[in-house]
Amino acid sequence: MSINDLPVLSALRTKMQWHQERQRVLSENVSNSDTPNFRPRDLVEPKFDKTGATTGSMGTLAMTVTSASHMTPSGAASSFDQNKNAGFETRPAGNAVNLEEEMMKSANNQMDYAAVTSLYSKSLHLLKTAIGKG
Repeated sequence: MSINDLPVLSALRTKMQWHQERQRVLSENVSNSDTPNFRPRDLVEPKFDKTGATTGSMGTLAMTVTSASHMTPSGAASSFDQNKNAGFETRPAGNAVNLEEEMMKSANNQMDYAAVTSLYSKSLHLLKTAIGKG
């Protein structure tokens, strides 16, 4: 059995990849804070079942939706989410990015990523100890 086959480590890797991609999306929101008619975006968090496998549309060959105007596959939800509060603080130019909110999301995402990477490295260390190489 390969280390890649362990459900816990696979779920942690998926979560780390999600946090990396979310950080990219949040930084795009901040960088476009002065772009007219720009709407902030966010990613839908992956859901895991009891075995650690992803559920829903987050399978291994899920179609990537990079814009809200793209069509989603039938029966699958988009992993790309327009901000539901986007119209709340829309400026006259049509931009709806709230810098404070985006920076808070970014800081929370960074803390969550640090927690997941810590769990991943501790899990690897525990496995190495269990097989006598740690």
